[in-house]
Amino acid sequence: MNINITKRVIFIFYLLTITVFGIILIGCKADEVIETKMPKSITVHKNRFVDNYGRHVILNGINVISKSKEQGYIVSEDSTLYSKLRDWGFNSVRFGVVWDGIEPEPGIYNEAYLQGIDQHIQWAADNDIFVVLDMHQDLYSVLFSDGAPKWATLHEEKPHKTGAIWSDAYMLSEAVQTSFDNFWANKPAPDGIGLQDHYAQMWQHIAKRYANNPAVIGYDLMNEPFSGSSAQQYMPTMLAAYGKMMHETTGKELSRRELELIWSDVEDRTNALKNLASAKNFAGVVDVLFPLNRDFETRKLQPFYQKVSDAIREVDKSTILFLEHSYLSNMGIRSSIARTTLFDGKPDSLLAYAPHGYDLVTDTESASDASSERLSFIYNRFQETGNRLNMPVWLGEWGAFYRHGEEIVPVAQHAITEIENNLYGNAYWSYESKMNKLAYFKQALVRPYPAYTNGELLEYNYDRESNVLTMIWQEEKGNATPTQVFIPYLAKEKPMKKIERSLNAKIKRIPDSKGGWLVIPPLEDEQKRKLVVRMTQ
Repeated sequence: MNINITKRVIFIFYLLTITVFGIILIGCKADEVIETKMPKSITVHKNRFVDNYGRHVILNGINVISKSKEQGYIVSEDSTLYSKLRDWGFNSVRFGVVWDGIEPEPGIYNEAYLQGIDQHIQWAADNDIFVVLDMHQDLYSVLFSDGAPKWATLHEEKPHKTGAIWSDAYMLSEAVQTSFDNFWANKPAPDGIGLQDHYAQMWQHIAKRYANNPAVIGYDLMNEPFSGSSAQQYMPTMLAAYGKMMHETTGKELSRRELELIWSDVEDRTNALKNLASAKNFAGVVDVLFPLNRDFETRKLQPFYQKVSDAIREVDKSTILFLEHSYLSNMGIRSSIARTTLFDGKPDSLLAYAPHGYDLVTDTESASDASSERLSFIYNRFQETGNRLNMPVWLGEWGAFYRHGEEIVPVAQHAITEIENNLYGNAYWSYESKMNKLAYFKQALVRPYPAYTNGELLEYNYDRESNVLTMIWQEEKGNATPTQVFIPYLAKEKPMKKIERSLNAKIKRIPDSKGGWLVIPPLEDEQKRKLVVRMTQ
């Protein structure tokens, strides 16, 4: 974004150099002591998240989940997990909950499981971390992976087939597809109540419990909704488009059998994906699925969202609903989801668009071969949908780098750059113990960023090569709340005291942590401001 300094646009430009020994600040007002103001609640204003002080909030988060039925679907860590996340700069978590854990029998809710969730929410709140509850599923059911209980899995004895990657079962398993079909059709459970009706009542039970808990800012209604048996059309349609693209670009014609063999083998598939590294080629293949995706999202997913929204809004009118696109849209196919409405027919204003963004090599040994151009294409599509919906965009899942080493760092850094450039909220997938020792964590995930900005954050970026954080924001007139920038590594105490005397700002260290906050007081005069922070460790 280019900004010219004119008589009509006034900047306050701060140049800071942060090192382990101190901070030098140029361009300051008279000395003034201010205090950190941590937000007490989060809501939505147009296309951005805001706190109770009216500040623009960047939700920098991480997924926390246990998919283990044996563990009762509760993460086996205590309160120290959340103090670690706080120290690393995370101000939010996408906390996974599982239908099988909540409603093990029709209409019977597991209070012990809910109390375990309560405990994690309290630990998060104690560390100034907000929670989005994610109703998680993979392959629909606990019978195939995680999600729906056995009683809610109407698979009609169809065969369950898996592939080289766990997610291949979406396309291969008739049991998974049939289970989704019966869910979208609201087929009756053993007690005669429809599956979707059970799901909506379960969400109402949860919403009633957390409606007045300010730490719980959102409900992610379903993880990666999948269409069902219509997926049987996906692969033939894409293979035909891929064959056409290959013929146009190389002159080579591939038979249907040759195409099927390529995409059934992980190594051959990975090699084939190199032909889809450009946005043009990739779009030409995946966009052929748009009509099928649109039909699912408009005819099945949207009515389902409305049903669940109605159930929640009966008991909770103030918590944000996070709407995901279909599983298919994870790879950048345009989404057709829309706003849900309130009982008076007006659009619900407390909504967020919650896409998941993964490159096609995710969950393979070739994850480090992810295409930057392809990933940028996917994220740009998310921004288009967010603009259409006029909702904040919250990237509920991205990454999945697991135990990868240095080779994954460029992929992680590119993803972070896209997240910053688009001002997305985000939740990295996912937390695991000792992840702070991994290269991608140290060189991408943990970084300085403007968490709470007075007014509207216009742009920000952390350039790791130059170690410079830049942010530009439009301050809100009359708002006396400070802007707070998370800094992973703060200087020693003595130089910090000099800064507090020389700058109209405050350095607030997080207790027992290397990091803390750069707290910038407002001018209270609706000005466009720029901050540049240069750091070395």
